[in-house]
Amino acid sequence: MVGVESLIGCYMMANRKHGVIYIGVSSQLVGRVAQHREGLIEGFTKQHGLKRLVWYEFHETIVGAIQREKSLKRWPRDWKANLIERTNPHWDDLFDGLAHNRIEVAPDPETYRNWTPKEE
Repeated sequence: MVGVESLIGCYMMANRKHGVIYIGVSSQLVGRVAQHREGLIEGFTKQHGLKRLVWYEFHETIVGAIQREKSLKRWPRDWKANLIERTNPHWDDLFDGLAHNRIEVAPDPETYRNWTPKEE
């Protein structure tokens, strides 16, 4: 059985509700998010103080996770916020649940694979 520390994930970090959003992918999701939270990674997340894991999903392959990341990056900002709020309406930090193996909060990627918000 694979441990949560080595799961392949696509994820979104934020600094606050409706704040700056970063989308990333990692083959070691827990460790990567911990690096963001500790400010160990130079760049966008450190510059904007993105320490809150607000959304994530798991993939069987790194290729699938990268494809999802690229797709999400093309989405309008409102769509990204809507996706976050479907499973995390208050933009709570989900890291503790992930890190302590309470990963049930992560949505099944197939649930949202072809979903897009209705255009207004």
